[in-house]
Amino acid sequence: MNVMSKSYKEEDEGARLIARLAARVAEARKIRGIPRRVLSEKSGVSPRYLAQLEAGEGNISVLLLQRVATALDIRIEALLAEETSVDHDALRVATLYRDAPVQVQTQVRGLLAPQNPDLLRAGRICLIGLRGAGKSTLGRLAGEALNIPFVELNQEIERAADMPLAEIMAFYGESGYRKLEAEALERVSGQHDRMILAVAGGIVADGVTYARLLERFHTIWLRTSPAEHMQRVRAQGDVRPMEGNPEAMAYLKELLTSREPLYGRAQAQVNTSNKTERSSLNDLLAVIANRHFLEKGA
Repeated sequence: MNVMSKSYKEEDEGARLIARLAARVAEARKIRGIPRRVLSEKSGVSPRYLAQLEAGEGNISVLLLQRVATALDIRIEALLAEETSVDHDALRVATLYRDAPVQVQTQVRGLLAPQNPDLLRAGRICLIGLRGAGKSTLGRLAGEALNIPFVELNQEIERAADMPLAEIMAFYGESGYRKLEAEALERVSGQHDRMILAVAGGIVADGVTYARLLERFHTIWLRTSPAEHMQRVRAQGDVRPMEGNPEAMAYLKELLTSREPLYGRAQAQVNTSNKTERSSLNDLLAVIANRHFLEKGA
């Protein structure tokens, strides 16, 4: 093959690649129902550049194309591959799943999940229980001891909402907070195959989110006496549980009793009552080791 023939062939291949890329970007945007203006805002690529891209009239850098692919929620390889790996029915299903309520998403995952539920949990561990049981302290120490990430779900919620928890509750209310909580749980479970997570005590009251938690994490209930729950919360500098509420202890006992069946669905328990921090940590690490929670398929 002479140099001129080789040059024409490369030009033809380049033209086909540009045309293929233009068609796939336009089709992906159409399937998702994303206007070009919205895609521009999400990707940071100008509307004019996107119009040229879909018309096959302009070259685009790999970095900009990656931003477009991310905004379209599609792998860049699917846009570039010679034989398309884009299944349009699958893209439509993915879009429907993304926009569906959490309850519907949970039902879909239940139908598609592998038979062995432990495979879904990988090496993810979640500490549940009422406030003051030691979830934050023991979770952080256990993460350091095991050299795996420790995440507090409420902090993840605050980061996503860009406001403190108190403002979230005031602005969104309980139902809005629960929605953000479910979204944060979905996010962290997708980001980590090995981690320790601490969640708010009330997460068990949301049946759908709690089911998702039990599905994707090895759960450990940290428990202690009502008196120690109250004492530890006050030691953290929060006097609200007692201030102006002489019935606070009675309410706490009632809350603990009502949630015991829900907390009892955890795979394991660690009682931190009347124990030192070091002793409770050793108990927690022993449970994790004995139950093989960090082993795949445990």
